Amino acid sequence: MAAICCGASYIHIFFCRLGASCVLRYQPIDAVVLHSSNLIGQCEFCHNQRVPGDCTGMITERETMPYFEYDNSPYAIRDDIKIAHRTYWARLARAGSWWTGQERVAIAMEVRNARQCDFCRERKQALSPYTMTGNHQRTTDLPEAAVDAVHRVVTDQVRITRGYVENNIDAGLSEEAYVELVGVVVMLISIDEFNRGLGLPPEPLPDPVAGEPDHYRPPRLVRDTGFVPMLPRDGAEGNESDLWSGTRTANVMRALTLVPDALRDWMMLASAQYLSLEGMGNFVKQEGRAIDRMQMELIAGRVSSVNECFY
Repeated sequence: MAAICCGASYIHIFFCRLGASCVLRYQPIDAVVLHSSNLIGQCEFCHNQRVPGDCTGMITERETMPYFEYDNSPYAIRDDIKIAHRTYWARLARAGSWWTGQERVAIAMEVRNARQCDFCRERKQALSPYTMTGNHQRTTDLPEAAVDAVHRVVTDQVRITRGYVENNIDAGLSEEAYVELVGVVVMLISIDEFNRGLGLPPEPLPDPVAGEPDHYRPPRLVRDTGFVPMLPRDGAEGNESDLWSGTRTANVMRALTLVPDALRDWMMLASAQYLSLEGMGNFVKQEGRAIDRMQMELIAGRVSSVNECFY
């Protein structure tokens, strides 16, 4: 059952690349419903609480697209994991804050393509990745800076620097777009590695849904620990009041708050593949889990070590 925990460790690693210290905190997902693209009013389970109005037109799990059935899994897969994976696939297909649905799915395609890129393999062996020039083996028409960012986060994340993140702006990749891109990379890696741990192929990517990014940027942002602007510890208020309570947070959560929906996606998946915020206080065994807390942390720590998490 190592695959249950490996995704959380991948999330842990990639958020470190945003320059935050690693203290994991999560929020649970209790929703068994998904909402159609424009019905994101004030329901507590919606990703976006900025649009006033009532939540109508819910669709149940049975009515969603037939992804992540796990019929061929050698182990029984918990329902909350299936729901989290399906929920994210629906989110992936739709426009985010800075990328369209088509672009977000293209980012996911490049995540899977990166490990087959010859240039990435050569750069990984270089003493410094910033001394090499070359062309990526791309599968999409994303801008070059975006393709490079995806490939770099997938294949050589331990050597991402503040200077690299800042230089992306001059290359046409804004900090906001970079953060959302990293969020998509993290989610794809986590879900794909879950499947790989079970000996299953990656799930087919969803078809993009038409729509435009909302370009939402939280009003309370600071520059301190990370490579990008983040909400302060007391910044979970207003539209972001659902992210954490009071000042009880950690830099690994703050790291994606420039794009709050990216953090919401991460908390949802982490709750299923690792632990919820409430579950973090249970040091014995969470009900419904096949392994106990000590076993989970042993696996998570080992995966973090293999992935060279410098925290």
